[in-house]
Amino acid sequence: MAGQSNAAVANVGNNPFLRFVAALSTLAGWCSATMIVTAVFITCQMIFIRFVLNGSTVWQTEAVIYLVVAATLIGLPYVQRLRGHVNVDLVPLALPTGARKILCYVTLSVSILIVGVMLFYGYEYWHFAWERGWRSDTVWGVRLWIPYLSIPIGFGLLMLQLIADLVAVILGIDKPFGLEDA
Repeated sequence: MAGQSNAAVANVGNNPFLRFVAALSTLAGWCSATMIVTAVFITCQMIFIRFVLNGSTVWQTEAVIYLVVAATLIGLPYVQRLRGHVNVDLVPLALPTGARKILCYVTLSVSILIVGVMLFYGYEYWHFAWERGWRSDTVWGVRLWIPYLSIPIGFGLLMLQLIADLVAVILGIDKPFGLEDA
């Protein structure tokens, strides 16, 4: 957002690990944005072919679907870095500093655990598609391991960003939930 301040971005300080993860998350955000723009261009091309040239489209719809899903998954770590996910601050704001820190540790740890489970099963699903040579049931016949690769990549990068957020709070580089002390 144009008017967004830097206070919303997770602090990394001079920690090399946190800076590396922030750079990876930012790169993922750029890749996600590129996928969205590409999907828009493909949609425009598809509309032109269908309604102006009265032709048929073979690969466009499927490509747009895969691009938007991949953009969503690969964009997760960037949104986490910017603290852009839906956030309710009522409970953290009501808690004293010590309890807020404990809640932050618990929240980030549970989030890492859940994303780790998603990463495990996402990798397993991707590997299954790759190993068995799955293809989509369309004329285009996409090798499904290619779009499915966005699942372990997206969740892996999100888990890395969540770990970096937890490390930043533990080291005192960032505040729990990005809130100043009460």
